[in-house]
Amino acid sequence: MSKKAASAHKLPVFSRGLALALSLGLSLAGAQDARQSTLVIGGDFSDLITLDPGVSYEFSGSLVAGNLYDTLVIYEGNDLKTLKPRLASSWKVTPTATGSRIIFKLRDAKFSTGRPVTAADVIYSLTRVIALKTPSSFLLTDVANITAKSLSAPDAKTVVMDIPKTANPNIVLALLTFNVGGVVDSTEAKAHETNGDYGTAWLKDHSAGSGPFMLNRWDRSAQVALDVNPNAFRKSPNIKRVILRYMLESAAQQSSLNSGEIDVAWDYTPDAFKAAQSNPKLKTLKTDTFQLQYLGMNSAKGSPFEDPRVREAVRYAIDQDGIIASLLQGLGRKTQTIIPIGLAGSDPKIYYPYNPAKAKQLLAAAGKAGGFSVDFLVSTGSCAGGVPCQDLAAKVQSDLAKVGIKANIRQMVNSELLTAYRAQKAQLIQVAWSPDYPDADGNGTPLSDYAAKSLAWRNSWENAAASKLAQAAAIESNSTKRLAQYGQLTALLAKEGPYAILFQPYKPVVVQAGISGFNRNANGDVQFEKISKK
Repeated sequence: MSKKAASAHKLPVFSRGLALALSLGLSLAGAQDARQSTLVIGGDFSDLITLDPGVSYEFSGSLVAGNLYDTLVIYEGNDLKTLKPRLASSWKVTPTATGSRIIFKLRDAKFSTGRPVTAADVIYSLTRVIALKTPSSFLLTDVANITAKSLSAPDAKTVVMDIPKTANPNIVLALLTFNVGGVVDSTEAKAHETNGDYGTAWLKDHSAGSGPFMLNRWDRSAQVALDVNPNAFRKSPNIKRVILRYMLESAAQQSSLNSGEIDVAWDYTPDAFKAAQSNPKLKTLKTDTFQLQYLGMNSAKGSPFEDPRVREAVRYAIDQDGIIASLLQGLGRKTQTIIPIGLAGSDPKIYYPYNPAKAKQLLAAAGKAGGFSVDFLVSTGSCAGGVPCQDLAAKVQSDLAKVGIKANIRQMVNSELLTAYRAQKAQLIQVAWSPDYPDADGNGTPLSDYAAKSLAWRNSWENAAASKLAQAAAIESNSTKRLAQYGQLTALLAKEGPYAILFQPYKPVVVQAGISGFNRNANGDVQFEKISKK
């Protein structure tokens, strides 16, 4: 952030509670009032790469973007089946000769700049994502099958979206709830364009949204500070500032929560979570997720994982029950296919029970009876379910070693890990994924269709049958046929895909007893404006 931009923020950023506030010149009463209206969350936010809603594609980025930007429609709280109005006060889907048309009517809303939200802003926000070819562009181009010509604005309060027959309008509405549908102040973004980048460089660490909060500052690897947006229609009655403080270690979060330095701990270990359940000063929240912790195996030509028998061997080599019992302690569920438990299309079948002998047979059949070595990319922080990534990696490494695969662990912060993964440079990677919207297609397309340039692409796995099934299921309106298609797809991926699913976690969150209104849904969303403190 530039000095000019930093000087525009007169409120102090709380890094160490009242002590810092006092050091910044506030009176004791002022410091106490500010701390009372400040929500401090400690967690591993090292996956944060950018705050631009059209580019952000990580868990922390989605958490922040959902509070800085509004989408046309949204899923509220734990109801992940019913679309609710947000910037669109209403919408209507009608069939056309070439597909379908969605007409959105906008509510009266303002950006943090004070400018009104218009149809032109909505169209700009979507077309910039298409033009920039961001990590989430495929949602608009490959799933919604739209181009800039698909969007029009008859007036300042109406957005028209024409969708071809190759896309399902219900899926399109669902995907618009994700970051990619975040509406940006087009005037502000254009004012900060550099070399035709649609303001991306500036939006990386600034905000221009209509959400309940706006960005104060992002100190990389330290904290993100959000201030309440005075122009927002989603009002925050109690919390005026939110601090997301980088705390990679669960132990640091525990001590800070016990001392009152933070209000919410994002990454308790299973052991610590169990102990916190008996502490009357804390509240433990075992929140649901659609997240999958998995191993990604790069299947490019010349890679050890090019042969599907090697990938299958890895799946047989992993002791899922041991991981869930010893590491997660009840904070995870066993699943082996690409659609998570809780979404229609999830497949409960156990395709590969733990069987090291079978793994060795498959490796021998693939010409690798002597085993092989591979670089194993692992995060330095917490993995799904609160398990330290290094502990999970050690267990995986041990399991693979028993069948002759030597996984050389290379730890790095999440932002570096994801950058390498996005460049197809991870041979073997331990990482998590959650669908962008609560529908089977939120996993079906990115994990199966190479052309989407998402997870299948990152793992250099191109399978025409999988792509065809994913594309067909995405637009199928008959629920029985759709479930059958996902049944075929999950079975195909379980046998031939580039993934070994480790588990589906619960997310352990611990908060101070005085915190109310905190809710994290299975999609990972938290509405900061609904939280209050005693």
